[in-house]
Amino acid sequence: MDERNLKDLLYQEFARIGKCLSSPKRLEILDILSQGPKSVEALAKNTDMSVANVSQHLKVLFNARLVIFKKEGNFVFYELANEIIADFLTTFHALSEKQLSQVQQIREEFLNNQLGLDGITLTDLASRMDKGEVLLLDVRPKEEYEKAHIPGAISIPIEELEMHLASLPTNCDVVAYCRGPYCLMSAEAVKILKASGINAFRLEEGFRKWQQLAK
Repeated sequence: MDERNLKDLLYQEFARIGKCLSSPKRLEILDILSQGPKSVEALAKNTDMSVANVSQHLKVLFNARLVIFKKEGNFVFYELANEIIADFLTTFHALSEKQLSQVQQIREEFLNNQLGLDGITLTDLASRMDKGEVLLLDVRPKEEYEKAHIPGAISIPIEELEMHLASLPTNCDVVAYCRGPYCLMSAEAVKILKASGINAFRLEEGFRKWQQLAK
């Protein structure tokens, strides 16, 4: 086999990953799985797709060796095949934001203009937590919190937040965080908190950035 054929074969393999990532829904699935294993049913709920459609996307991801799965009873759970995939997603998001101005504009327009939400950075968060000025709220699903979370955070999944409003302190600010800058659970949490009279902010970077910096 000559050099040209070797290169063609090599780039064909690289292209398998590229083709797999050409679907917005598959990118979203990978983003969700970067936080921990999920059942097909949970992925369907989180992506607003049918179980059948999610299963088809997962098949493509599996064939590209980006995800693996295991069976537990009647459920099938998927997870990323390797931690390097989560690191790639972080870099991919940063690249897209840097090269495509629309990415940043869409995020800023939605979070700031439409929702009117204020954000707080990880640096500011650390400083204010050291002073006891804020309560940090993890609004991701419970299983994601149990797998890993920012030290000092308490877990109240977004779907349970309204039931726990009375238990939250009123003498300090609340900072809500979720998976990352493109995850909107924290934005929804801040809306709920502010509507109840609680001074709230969203963590701009989210859990994944904290996890990356903590390595």
